[in-house]
Amino acid sequence: MNPDLALTRPYPFARLKKLLEGAKLPEGMRHISLSIGEPKHPAPQCVLDALSSNHKLFEKYPSTPGDMELRQAVADWNQRRHGVTLDPATQILSVNGSREALFSFTQALIDRTKNAAVVMPCPFYQIYEGAALMAGAQPIYVATTRENNFIMDLEKALSPEDLKRTQLVFVCSPSNPTGKVLKLEHWKKLFDLADKYDFVIGSDECYSEIYFDEDNPPLSALAAAKLLGRDDFDKIIVFSSLSKRSNIPGMRTGFIAGDEKLIKPFLLYRTYHGCAMSGPLQKASIAAWNDEEHVKENRRLYKEKFEAALPLIQKTLDIQMPDASFYLWAKTPIDDQVFARRLYEEQAITVLPGSFLGRTLSDGNNPGAGYVRIALVATTEEVKEAAQRIANFKL
Repeated sequence: MNPDLALTRPYPFARLKKLLEGAKLPEGMRHISLSIGEPKHPAPQCVLDALSSNHKLFEKYPSTPGDMELRQAVADWNQRRHGVTLDPATQILSVNGSREALFSFTQALIDRTKNAAVVMPCPFYQIYEGAALMAGAQPIYVATTRENNFIMDLEKALSPEDLKRTQLVFVCSPSNPTGKVLKLEHWKKLFDLADKYDFVIGSDECYSEIYFDEDNPPLSALAAAKLLGRDDFDKIIVFSSLSKRSNIPGMRTGFIAGDEKLIKPFLLYRTYHGCAMSGPLQKASIAAWNDEEHVKENRRLYKEKFEAALPLIQKTLDIQMPDASFYLWAKTPIDDQVFARRLYEEQAITVLPGSFLGRTLSDGNNPGAGYVRIALVATTEEVKEAAQRIANFKL
């Protein structure tokens, strides 16, 4: 077997399952899970209708890059949402969700003969780490904490030698788990470093459509690039998904877009990878990208849940409203793993210990330790009930 497999670590939810082994729920109290970022709002009817009416396409092999109709729909959405112009033929590929693309793009990009490094925030989405390890690169973790406003400062955190061997920097905005959104000045600094050290920026934007102010949506890497005169999107690849935006995580559908010099070899990789999206899913994806009403309703529901839950949870936990996304990143007064197990046993609520999303760094600290991630994905009533239970939780 590939020896790099031995370098990977158990996934956070496998660790959570082990943490809760032997724990018993309190009698007479229904369990509410707020641990997994899996949307629970209904899938849009337009998507379901498109799936049903195009089922005959399951009888045909799909195209690897995605049909031009889908790529054009993605280009049109990017024009409406981000104000950027993309060539659907050369700057966009359909993918089976951002997770698949984050992993496979890393395999295609990394040159393992050159002591490669992949930089990522810490805490982080574990796919970044696994993708780096399986590509033969060293993951380098950059702490994102309250002290640095949850934003990576690469020049402060890394030596010039590490930056010189960096081939890929993962960015997540809005962030999982902190909900932090990068502003134009942050993007500019990152673009300048990419030019100086010749690395690729992989911008994970799967939470970009979950925000709270309709007049102030998160700034995409592509939009920032255009504002800064990088109309060719040099060294930039954006990963996007319909899972969170349109409540269809089981469809595994999204896109990557950006630098055509990177898109072209990645398409070659994908012709061997065997990951083409089926025809009915492509048609359903087109319907989703072309409709914004269900997305606005999605945001309304999340905003409603945050407004109901935050004041209650703040009675027990040190917590702030995120810039965007559907997570609360809450500081715990006790060890985060102890807190998560006790909350499960005493209040029948599952949350994810922050330490499972981080790694112990050279200073001996895990930036995720002492936090829990609370995903407000359950129904509004369940979220309200869970928030009240957390408010009542006696530590």
